[in-house]
Amino acid sequence: MILFTAPSGAGKTTLVKHLLKEYDFLDFSISATTREKRLHERDGVDYYFLSREEFEKKIAGGEFIEWEEVYQDQYYGTLKSEVDRIWAEGKYAIFDIDVKGATAIKSIYGDKCLAVFVRPPSLDVLINRLKGRNTESAESLAKRIERVKREMTYENTFDVVLVNDLLDVAKKEAGYYTENFLLGMPFEFGN
Repeated sequence: MILFTAPSGAGKTTLVKHLLKEYDFLDFSISATTREKRLHERDGVDYYFLSREEFEKKIAGGEFIEWEEVYQDQYYGTLKSEVDRIWAEGKYAIFDIDVKGATAIKSIYGDKCLAVFVRPPSLDVLINRLKGRNTESAESLAKRIERVKREMTYENTFDVVLVNDLLDVAKKEAGYYTENFLLGMPFEFGN
């Protein structure tokens, strides 16, 4: 497994999309969420969009590797069935995941995971990126910025810190870390 984690706006999604284009042995682990679907998003492609009730039923059924209530009534999680699907295809799972989710997965799978923390050049740059998205209300943005500040404290708890200052350099570094990790891993899937 390859875990890319970062606060919102640091560029983890951009790096994961780049790696998916470069390497056909990777497949994206689609997270489940209860948040509202954005206009450009597709169910089963960007996320599995579930109602709160559906999500909580899956929690009770032990269907998640990890899950979290990120904001009130807004859950995110990784379904066991999603990872099983990727492994059944003979591919490595790549994740675009928040820091708590990455921490949980790393604690379960240990050395079978490469956990990459994507760091922005500075907190100010990150806040400007979030504001530039224009995807949420002022209240929602304020909550996200507070969360970003907390998530930045996790930086040194992962295998690699990749600074996303110059995107082309960050893409090359992401490929380098991915290749080197997988070259050292036997090709086996499951626990």
